Amino acid sequence: MELLRNAVRPYAWGSRTAIADLLGRPVPTPHPEAELWMGAHPGDPSRVIRPDGDEVSLLSLLEEDPAHHLGPVCAKRWGSRLPFLLKVLAADEPLSLQAHPSAEQAAAGFRQEEEAGIARNAPNRNYPDPTAKPELVCALTEFHALAGFREAQRTVRLLDELAVPSLRAHRELLAAQPDADGLRALFTTWITLPENYLREVLPELLEACVEHVRGHGEFALECRTVLELGEAYPHDAGVLASLLLNRIVLQPGEAIFLPAGNLHAYLNGTGIEILANSDNILRCGLTPKHVDVPELLRVLDFACGDMRVLKGESLDANLTAYRTPADEFELSRLDWTPAESGVVHLDSPGPQILLCTKGSIRLTSSSHNGSLPRELRLERGQSVWLAASDPAVQVRPAELDLDGRAQVFRAAAGAF
Repeated sequence: MELLRNAVRPYAWGSRTAIADLLGRPVPTPHPEAELWMGAHPGDPSRVIRPDGDEVSLLSLLEEDPAHHLGPVCAKRWGSRLPFLLKVLAADEPLSLQAHPSAEQAAAGFRQEEEAGIARNAPNRNYPDPTAKPELVCALTEFHALAGFREAQRTVRLLDELAVPSLRAHRELLAAQPDADGLRALFTTWITLPENYLREVLPELLEACVEHVRGHGEFALECRTVLELGEAYPHDAGVLASLLLNRIVLQPGEAIFLPAGNLHAYLNGTGIEILANSDNILRCGLTPKHVDVPELLRVLDFACGDMRVLKGESLDANLTAYRTPADEFELSRLDWTPAESGVVHLDSPGPQILLCTKGSIRLTSSSHNGSLPRELRLERGQSVWLAASDPAVQVRPAELDLDGRAQVFRAAAGAF
């Protein structure tokens, strides 16, 4: 049971307030702060703070003794690699439109690019590692996203409402086949349009969206998003592609799970993200980075319909779990109020990371192999590493915040 010091990633789309406020630093910050990483990603591993104040890389600890830190089952499955990465994600601007491969696709793509001699840090590399990258995001604030292909008939209705002359033939293509195959055909057409055509059609689309918003139309939220994306990326096919996706607004505590092949883009808000410890991204647009259209089309899942919003499964008065099919991770949330101030018992055969997001909490370890129980107070913004071999921990609130809440997110390996 040891505190972590975690890296902050300063991407341009990040917030100047959200992460700094969580960590108790002055706001606004001089530069955007996009992600707080908690885990053992080789690019920015957390550092474990020892009782004497010394620090050591969590990545190094796992490599030295994976069975101790990950547990025998997790180490047998994942070697010395922590299978998950926990993040605080703070977006003030949209991220790129992207999808992630399945385990089989990632392994095959990685092998092919290795054989082709493409450097792992090359800008045209699709698969820097051979693993899948499922992910889940849970809102801390109101959180906006595009995720998954909208039901095709509703997209036909949206195109009818906009009535963009240069998109009429494209509307007919989808109306003639309003299913996954029709969406694939339309998406492929749009993502391969030449830039000179995009320079003509996108201004028409934006004008139609302005009129739809002014008229308080059924798809006003979707149209506002198109306008925002069109202003930021004026000649990008991803602006068109955004028309095909579900526009989602998550309230705090709500989550979405993004499996392999799900096309998505986070737009705005702060959330807890947990994902497999992988860098495999197939970009579609809304970015100056490499877009490999053939590989993207091979990976994308064009099944359509509403995205399921996860409310979490209540396990007791203080514990809520977000169940997904992912083997790499499981996310759960611990909450306390003046009326519900019970103790939560955490014991796991695998590794865990706890992050306090409201108030403060007290962790008490059980006696273990003759050792005395140990106690640790976790303040807002602080996180702690629980190795698989650590004794069970009792978690209780130490101090509620001004709203009468204490809250902790728990990341654990999911392959048990």
